[in-house]
Amino acid sequence: MTISLALYQPDIPQNAGTLMRLSACLDLQVHLIHPTGFLFSQKSFRRAGMDYLEQVDLKEHNSFDAFNDWRLNEEKRLVLLTTKSSILHTEATFDQNDILMVGRESAGVPDDVAKISDLNLRIPMRQDTRSINVAIAASLVLSEALNQTNHWAKLS
Repeated sequence: MTISLALYQPDIPQNAGTLMRLSACLDLQVHLIHPTGFLFSQKSFRRAGMDYLEQVDLKEHNSFDAFNDWRLNEEKRLVLLTTKSSILHTEATFDQNDILMVGRESAGVPDDVAKISDLNLRIPMRQDTRSINVAIAASLVLSEALNQTNHWAKLS
């Protein structure tokens, strides 16, 4: 069991493909929460995901409610990356049972989704900036989470 990554209704296929490629390389499961803002197909991801897409442990969910029901049944903690949190990702203690979720590139997640997340985190950044690219943000926080849960040792 290890941390997994959830993509909440992604808008940009290149970012979703990049995160799937990252997850394949790091041996992480990806939860894709529909609907997406693009046609969900191999062609959409070909450039960013390259030939790694066949290696992704991908679980699709038809809606956030379906995903949330699944994760509650599996007793997984939902950790949301959001610019609206006061808790920094460097202050969090991660667990192997966590699902790290990133929101839509254009709008994040709705308030009701943020409210039911078990832990909301943000990445520290300059105040005159809006946000970090979703794929880069997920990578930053995954690095910290995987370090804390000793996942790197499994890959070396």
